[in-house]
Amino acid sequence: MADIIQLLPDHVANQIAAGEVVQRPSSVVKELLENAIDAEATLIKLIIKDAGKTLVQVIDDGKGMSTTDARLSFERHATSKIRNAEDLFHLHTKGFRGEALASIAAIAHVELKTKQDQDEVGSCIVIEGSEIISQDVVVTPKGTSISVKNLFFNIPARRNFLKSNTVELRHVIDEFHRVALAHPNISFVFYNNGSESFNLSVSNYRQRIVNLFGTKTNQKLVPVSEDTDVLKISGFVGKPEFAKKTRGEQYFFVNNRFIKSAYLNHAISSAFDGLLKNGLYPSYFLNLTVNPQSIDINIHPTKTEIKFDDEHTLYALLRAAVKHSLGQFNIAPVLDFERDPNLDTPYNYHQKNNGMPAIEVDRTFNPFQEEKIASSKQESIRIEPTANWESLYVGLESKGTKSQHDFSEVHFESEPSSVSLFEDDKKIDNGQTTYQLHNKYIVSAIKSGMLLIDQHRAHQRILYEDFLKNLTLKGASSQQLLFPLILHFSIQEIEIIKELREDLEYTGFVFSNVSNETIEITGVPISIPESEVSIILEQLISDVEQEVPNSNFSITDLLAKSLAKSLAIKNGQPLKKSEQEHLVNSLFACKEPNVSPTNRTTFITMNVDELDKKFI
Repeated sequence: MADIIQLLPDHVANQIAAGEVVQRPSSVVKELLENAIDAEATLIKLIIKDAGKTLVQVIDDGKGMSTTDARLSFERHATSKIRNAEDLFHLHTKGFRGEALASIAAIAHVELKTKQDQDEVGSCIVIEGSEIISQDVVVTPKGTSISVKNLFFNIPARRNFLKSNTVELRHVIDEFHRVALAHPNISFVFYNNGSESFNLSVSNYRQRIVNLFGTKTNQKLVPVSEDTDVLKISGFVGKPEFAKKTRGEQYFFVNNRFIKSAYLNHAISSAFDGLLKNGLYPSYFLNLTVNPQSIDINIHPTKTEIKFDDEHTLYALLRAAVKHSLGQFNIAPVLDFERDPNLDTPYNYHQKNNGMPAIEVDRTFNPFQEEKIASSKQESIRIEPTANWESLYVGLESKGTKSQHDFSEVHFESEPSSVSLFEDDKKIDNGQTTYQLHNKYIVSAIKSGMLLIDQHRAHQRILYEDFLKNLTLKGASSQQLLFPLILHFSIQEIEIIKELREDLEYTGFVFSNVSNETIEITGVPISIPESEVSIILEQLISDVEQEVPNSNFSITDLLAKSLAKSLAIKNGQPLKKSEQEHLVNSLFACKEPNVSPTNRTTFITMNVDELDKKFI
């Protein structure tokens, strides 16, 4: 039998490796930014076009590379960070595998310009699909500039798996946030489609957070600090009242490297236990410094997952540090046995000698005498009306002339003929009766048996078709606010609102001003209370970021589903009889009453035969 195992060509092997390292444009952004940081850059510029699908360019003022190093950097497993396997447990740099540039060059058009400080000229290398097109001498400033164009140009199947520009840009901004938060000592500038989105100067950690997420973030932060032999913790957590429905603002950094850890995340959640409502998640920006020998970074291609030597100790320390900070800043109740000066005796009363309390007795007090006076008053009150009993019958002579038949006008209060099992038991016009079961289901009688409706899902279907109609016809009524409503959002969230502004206006929202951090609303749809506007927009932004539903649906459909989900009545909310009837009638007036917008059953029916079988 002929041999069937063979070595893969280099360009095929690089494309396969690129599938692990480069999943989307944000992966390229992460690798290039980390390379710039390892080059000891003090200013890094990130330029994005079409969410990174067309161009990802990173320019830094770091050390640069020699001509030989520039050529060698695109080879697989070529790195300056490690020399042997033991170095993996003494890492102080971002990249160390030597796979990033080789993987990127295998699936894109790459142009590299670099120059060291002592050199007069630099090098320029152009690579397309792992094939070197040219390598020339070029005049360029100190540092490195690398451009990645037409990502996945030679793997169209992978390019088709990319999401919309909105979703891909969100991933790019997330990676930018992670790198910028980990290094407040480096200046960053971010350009998106020719406009400047971020310009971050060197600052402390708190200022870096505020510059990224908006000035209103400053009042949300609670500092956390703990220094032990095992772990050093520094950073901030968000106050419970500013918790969000999404996990967007949750950042762990271990030795200045962003990581994801469900175990450590649970430590934060348990520290907030009892302070947050269900479905809300706290914000945190925490830096953990540990011994490099106690962690293993080399377990995941993107290096976002880390193995710890002693996770249980880290869990306990992290939970205790956060809980202590919440109590120290009066965010959570805490037991404090130290002396509180506010409870001290004021002035010089603490020097005053204690004296025996004096007992005063009223020797003239006679309880029987007072009781006798009270009883005499009661007796006089009873007897006094009977003294003039004739006055009770004054004016009866004129009434007495009336006929005896006047008694027919007397109305008597009668008892109901039957007692109802349900309060407010009324019949619907069509003869059906509705009841609310456990403030969750609406029970209605039909000819064949019984109808059981989920009130939350049913209302979602009603609102969804309503909003979809308004968005399609581009006509919805709006109620004007007496005072403009000003809401604060991050730069990333403002960009999403700008994209959805036109569609939101078709549903009834009126925007008078949209700036970099705030939006001003002067009108809202009639069905939306003013107090719910902020929550609804936050949920909408979250749905767009997570692309719920997927990219096969239009933005109009997404908007209608998100608004319907936010505004639908919740399970556990009691409904009046008229509200129950209106919900039932509105549901069956819909085009598809059987399912909710998320394709879940809205009602079930049980015929009489099924009910009879239950009693056999």
